[in-house]
Amino acid sequence: MEKLTGKVKTCVFISGRGSNLKSIVKNSRKKNFPAKIELVISNNPKAKGLLYAKKNKIPYKIFKFENRKIFELKTLKELKKRKIKLICLAGFMKILSKNFIKNFKYKILNIHPSLLPKYKGLNTHERVISNKEKFSGCTVHLVSEKLDSGKIIIQKRVKVNSNDSPISLSKKIVKIEHQIYPLAIKKII
Repeated sequence: MEKLTGKVKTCVFISGRGSNLKSIVKNSRKKNFPAKIELVISNNPKAKGLLYAKKNKIPYKIFKFENRKIFELKTLKELKKRKIKLICLAGFMKILSKNFIKNFKYKILNIHPSLLPKYKGLNTHERVISNKEKFSGCTVHLVSEKLDSGKIIIQKRVKVNSNDSPISLSKKIVKIEHQIYPLAIKKII
């Protein structure tokens, strides 16, 4: 993988509300932040994050994921056209193929709401609570061919209280996600 330099052209992939997208965009407007958000891609035409992109005049594309191969071909074409060098998966709820990861020669980051390597995949907060964990948190990692298994860039933990529900734990962790994702971007560029 080549070293990224300067204000790196970045694309954020979303599926939902786009709260991490907002955090990344806000940080990207700072003079010393090394990434510029050039594009948002979503598999969900109803993703609230698209309204944020539109309001902030960030180009966006919606590619349905009914056929992963077609989604990935269209996406790679768009990324190449815009000279994107960094992808940030931010609440993107689909798994990219090994072929996509291999064909995107640059870096792909993901944020996951657990202290990886624990609790890969879905329903992390429910599993953390049912296992009576004392701590949880979030992790930004490089995307590899294995789900939630790439090199860890940064992690931050939060205390799990005895009265936490999956929803309250999720709210605590999302606040931390907004802090560490921009830090991880700075760290890898």
